[in-house]
Amino acid sequence: MQLIQLPGDYAMKTTRLTLFRLTTVLLLAGQASAHAAEPAATTPATTSRAARLETTAAHHVNDAVAVVRKMEGVERLRGVLGKAKGIFIVPSYVRAAVGVGAAGGTGILLARHSGGAWSDPVFYNSGGLSVGLQAGAQAGALVLVLNNDKALNEFLKKNNFSIDAKAGLTVVNWNKMAQGTAGIGDVVVWSDTQGLFGDVATLEVTDIRFNERMTNAYYRRTLSASDIISGKTTNPQAAPLVQTLGAIAAPSS
Repeated sequence: MQLIQLPGDYAMKTTRLTLFRLTTVLLLAGQASAHAAEPAATTPATTSRAARLETTAAHHVNDAVAVVRKMEGVERLRGVLGKAKGIFIVPSYVRAAVGVGAAGGTGILLARHSGGAWSDPVFYNSGGLSVGLQAGAQAGALVLVLNNDKALNEFLKKNNFSIDAKAGLTVVNWNKMAQGTAGIGDVVVWSDTQGLFGDVATLEVTDIRFNERMTNAYYRRTLSASDIISGKTTNPQAAPLVQTLGAIAAPSS
């Protein structure tokens, strides 16, 4: 015997099916919207790159401590540091090339606060030295002592710049200054490698660039050079560098 479906039952089932489908669509749409509103998750690869940069930055800071301790042994240089507004340390400058120019290395900037204490480090990439470097000279540490606000401000107002006469700065070879054949200038350049600068009295340091990625990785947040110099943040790992520099470069009148 064949059963005949009543119109009312059919309509009810159709309505239920329509409501079920509508509910499913709305639920899926809500889930998609929620996922879109969520911030993108940090991938393991991104985290790994940041961690490597942070580790590399910490190595540069540790190497800079050793450079500052070498400078401590130069009595007259300690007097210059005592009056400095800032210091730019490249712990490992590359081996000198023949003729004009050389590749650079990662540099660290610290500035002296008004109370005499030093800021935490800001990271930069440094470019070439536009002097006739001695062929085959073994590279080592390179330090720029920034003697006034004009020299320090060059590091804060641009992301790519040079420390040279075009910027209105006199950049003096420390060896010539120590010999009494050059004045103090706006910037004094010192190296622990004899002969790196040749026999010139003035120098140019070109193509200096703020290393934003390394700086942000070291402090684990997005910062400008001015943020760090003004003391908005610190990293305890830099304490030995800040303290060592403070000990040998105490403010002098």
